[in-house]
Amino acid sequence: MQHVHFIGICGTAMGSVAAAMQAKGFTVTGSDENVYPPMSTFLEEQGVQIFPGYKAENIPETAEVIVVGNAVSRGNEEAEAALERKLLYVSLPEILKEHFLRGKRNLVVSGTHGKTTTSSLLAWLLKNAGVDPSHMIGGIPRNLGKGAAFTDSEFVVLEGDEYDTAFFDKRSKFLHYLPEVVIVNNVEFDHADIYNSLDEIKLTFKRLLNIVPRNGVAYVNGDCANSMDVSKGSPAPVVSVGLGDHCDLQITQVDYQPEVTRFHLDGESYEIPLAGEFNVRNAAMAVCAARFSGFTPDKIREGLLGFDGIARRQEVKGIAGGVRVIDDFAHHPTAIGLAVDSLRQQYPDSRIWAIFEPRSNTTRRNIFQNELAANLSKADVAVVAAVPDPEKVEKSERLDPEKLMADIRSAGAESHYCENVEKIVELVAAEAKAGDTVAVLSNGGFGGIHQKMLDRLS
Repeated sequence: MQHVHFIGICGTAMGSVAAAMQAKGFTVTGSDENVYPPMSTFLEEQGVQIFPGYKAENIPETAEVIVVGNAVSRGNEEAEAALERKLLYVSLPEILKEHFLRGKRNLVVSGTHGKTTTSSLLAWLLKNAGVDPSHMIGGIPRNLGKGAAFTDSEFVVLEGDEYDTAFFDKRSKFLHYLPEVVIVNNVEFDHADIYNSLDEIKLTFKRLLNIVPRNGVAYVNGDCANSMDVSKGSPAPVVSVGLGDHCDLQITQVDYQPEVTRFHLDGESYEIPLAGEFNVRNAAMAVCAARFSGFTPDKIREGLLGFDGIARRQEVKGIAGGVRVIDDFAHHPTAIGLAVDSLRQQYPDSRIWAIFEPRSNTTRRNIFQNELAANLSKADVAVVAAVPDPEKVEKSERLDPEKLMADIRSAGAESHYCENVEKIVELVAAEAKAGDTVAVLSNGGFGGIHQKMLDRLS
């Protein structure tokens, strides 16, 4: 194998792996319908040729392996050409497994919530300790500068996604990652476009734990019944971690301060520059994996205190007119509630706004109709945007914004439904007061709403 062609090369993970393959000496080409900086510039600097758009003729005659991105589906001209020409086609996780993970110490962070924060913390703890691990994370850790990098270290930190692998491989991505250590932060229903029930999600997590070797370990949230359930019968050692006294490793003496949060775990004290119970849990899991990997409590303490956070995780975008605007990736009801709880800890005297975009394949549907109301009503003011592309969901299955508004008001919070970003900006400009905290909760760009609000508030 000398020539590898990537369909969908400009995604963060795809582009990073493509560049790493080029550095290994392979000839690498690729295509994407969205070719723009910084990824296009980065790839061109690495000597990777990129073709704009998807066309059958983009696949060079010399291409021996076709890497098909997760977003590529049947009907894509290049995918169809690869099938017709009987070329060897593989998924990105398969390329990762064979060229970057085999023989390595792979630390896989999984769960419905907290994957990005926990994996970012863990990768930074190892880097701070001097081993410079490879990593692939679904966010941008500020300490690391980018979401993916491949080094000569024996350690690889991976955010383990339960989403499916490719149109031809419906197994979860994390089943390809050859884990030595698995972290299960929590298990809830999500991804309604590919899973029909919580039981199906639990089954894929159970399969993940079934491939952890006996000389590895699974750290599981001992306070989450679903997590404990999927760990039953695991052939590898399982260690439960949590706040409950039934956990193998109990988190104790949690102390929330304005600048840091302190906690104890396994006889050692730690501090993190993050707020919220969920971040204590994330940090505890990262500590456990770092300890298993051979790093000392002193080095871990040093690393935790030096953690600078992650883009789009309670990131303060600015303050205008005395109003604080925060960006957060939260898009699942539980994550929304945890985000609001954390903001109340950080800003106890502030009126909290939660501006939510029901953009994911799950929250467009009415599966979480009641759960969304319960968690959004934790804010003082809840604002919900229109469901994007509503025609893609049957009306009988679609989220009902009117009912959501009524349920939030019944729970004691103020609620507003706005059809577009402009109307949300107008509402905030008219109603927000100095001292308020406005949190934007979305897994997308949300039409650049953060800067638009700051501009109007100024």
